[in-house]
Amino acid sequence: MKKHFKFLTFIIFISFFASFHVLAQGKFAHVNTDELLKKMPGRSEAEIELREYTQYLEQQFASMQNEFQQKYQEFLENESEYSQLIRQSKERELTNLQHRIVEFQETAQQDLMEKEEQLLRPLINNARKAIEAVAKEHNYTYVFDMSGGSLVYADPGDDITHLVKQELGIEE
Repeated sequence: MKKHFKFLTFIIFISFFASFHVLAQGKFAHVNTDELLKKMPGRSEAEIELREYTQYLEQQFASMQNEFQQKYQEFLENESEYSQLIRQSKERELTNLQHRIVEFQETAQQDLMEKEEQLLRPLINNARKAIEAVAKEHNYTYVFDMSGGSLVYADPGDDITHLVKQELGIEE
């Protein structure tokens, strides 16, 4: 058992130093993808389309809410005149409309997220390709994204955001 433990410790020790050696030889850089994406060609058009789609969904939601309010008000005003059968039918109608509104709300939120993904995915892919191109051209082993907040310190000399902007044709 001790032989296995010593052998395993030796393997871990060798792996650690081999990994450290590879990392020590690597060339590191960082980029701010938030800054890139804000200035990407096509970004403003995507934002406009997303804003218009959001307004469309909000209008549909408001229309459904207005319909419910009108039917509910009508129900309250005429409830005493309704027969049992009509009252139950109107109550079911109101309940179904409430369920449709809630379902629409949930579906609209999901749909809006999918629309945003659809509009931004090409921009993100272009930025990723440009980052890869710049990293390969300048022999960087690793490029960290500064916008994620996962890096505490970075040498400003290795900030390749401006190079990626050039690759994408974005003017400063």
